[in-house]
Amino acid sequence: MTLRVVIADDDPMVRTGLTLILDAHGDLELAGEAADGEQAVAVVARERPDVVLLDIRMPRMDGLAAAHAILARPDPPRVIMLTTFDLDEYVYDAISAGASGFLLKDASPERLVSAIRHAVTGDTLLAPAITRRLIERYARRTDPAAGPSRLACLTAREREVLRMIAHGMTNAEIAASLHLAETTIKTHVSRILAKLSLRDRIQAVIVAYETGLVQPGEP
Repeated sequence: MTLRVVIADDDPMVRTGLTLILDAHGDLELAGEAADGEQAVAVVARERPDVVLLDIRMPRMDGLAAAHAILARPDPPRVIMLTTFDLDEYVYDAISAGASGFLLKDASPERLVSAIRHAVTGDTLLAPAITRRLIERYARRTDPAAGPSRLACLTAREREVLRMIAHGMTNAEIAASLHLAETTIKTHVSRILAKLSLRDRIQAVIVAYETGLVQPGEP
């Protein structure tokens, strides 16, 4: 399966570098480019890609506004935000809106390619340490009083798996920790997302913190 990717960044050198990375992998294909947020929304509407790499700081329409517009479309693509650093509030807002995660622009080509592939399946938490820091920072502002009722639909095992997801563990790591098959963990994750009406693991992590299942700073 070939994944079609749109690159949106106002720096032509960044777009060229990302294009070269895509070209080096047979299962990734450049579907279009955009130099600002308005162009990104238009290219996505025209090309209907699988994944969008979206810079946060762009002219005319910034990446956050573009992400909201793109993710509001029927059957939207996966959106991965690209950032330099210290744009935490924007990244959190984008993830809450449905973005699949974010990457620092200095991420290795291998991490970028892995992020694109996994964004489609929702199987991996992107940049787990940084994402977790963002969620912890903003979860401190939330009231976990509604947590027990929101998680009441989950079994004890599903709550345990959700807690591990919130700590950035992959399916393989959770399986090893619980001495279960990885396919069993994938089933648990799918049921968690379905029961809580969540799109992917990123949103599951947010829910885990917002409901108090996991506390900020918890090891």
